[in-house]
Amino acid sequence: MQYLADDNRYSEMPYHKCGKWGLKLPAISLGLWHNFGGVDVFENGRAMCRRAFDLGITHFDLANNYGPPPGSAEENFGKIMQLDLAPYRDELIISTKAGYLMWPGPYGEWGSRKNLLSSLNQSLKRMNLDYVDIFYSHRPDPDTPLEETMMALDQAVRQGKALYAGISNYPAEMAAKASKILKELGTPCLIHQPKYSMFERWVEGGLLDVLEKEGIGCIPFSPLAQGLLTNKYLNGIPEGSRAAKSWGFLKPDQVAPAIEKVKKLNEIALQREQTLAQMALVWLLKDSRVTSVLIGASSVPQLDDNVAALKNMKFSLEELQAIEMILSD
Repeated sequence: MQYLADDNRYSEMPYHKCGKWGLKLPAISLGLWHNFGGVDVFENGRAMCRRAFDLGITHFDLANNYGPPPGSAEENFGKIMQLDLAPYRDELIISTKAGYLMWPGPYGEWGSRKNLLSSLNQSLKRMNLDYVDIFYSHRPDPDTPLEETMMALDQAVRQGKALYAGISNYPAEMAAKASKILKELGTPCLIHQPKYSMFERWVEGGLLDVLEKEGIGCIPFSPLAQGLLTNKYLNGIPEGSRAAKSWGFLKPDQVAPAIEKVKKLNEIALQREQTLAQMALVWLLKDSRVTSVLIGASSVPQLDDNVAALKNMKFSLEELQAIEMILSD
């Protein structure tokens, strides 16, 4: 049956300007890092994308290496576009990235112009798209001049293969330099995608200030610390969770030391009539420098639960102080 998007899809979702630029992103965006690869159930990923768009999530975030196997998330998203979302292409923000290992040899990863532009061409083919809305340098390359990496992003935009340029995982000082180079090239940096959550706060040590000064948006990934900031781990590591998967990034030795903090944070969330995951998401959005929060999801109900966080975005001073006390212990 032909998919028809919900007529009310824009009625509830807030949209925020990306830094000083005109592009607006939904407060919550969907990342396809996990659960959309070749090892996953295609129809589940398809259902999540359809539901996300019905909820007003217009932004779908990918990278060349998402899977597993690498590239398969883009291929699957390409199929979902063809089956369901193609008629709505102009309502969507689709992003991808290059920089992590994708193919053997010296040009299969990092930040050379050769790697970035070859990778973008491959990504467009996999997704069957003429262009992506945002193309990121996925990580800084210690062996390639920053100018070369930024020139590749500029070229991607000038070729019409991307509308905007972004960077991910860049520390504050390097992000400032990258922004300066892109500005001089005439393709200013739109957005930065850092790892940021209640348990991972390095961006507060300078990066957010740089982004504010430069007018660059911020879209945190792993806002739930790979699932740690959910009620999933309150009683240990359940079967089928990310910490239980051999290919996941969350390891059992990261879970055990955090359990007590998670339990205390969960108590505050319950007082707010939210799940822990919901509170963790809106805790990031309380900072006006954060444009959107990038969630992963493994099911439609989980997606619904995350988006429902937006019903209570306000924190009292007491709540914020209590959260800080738990996190600084």
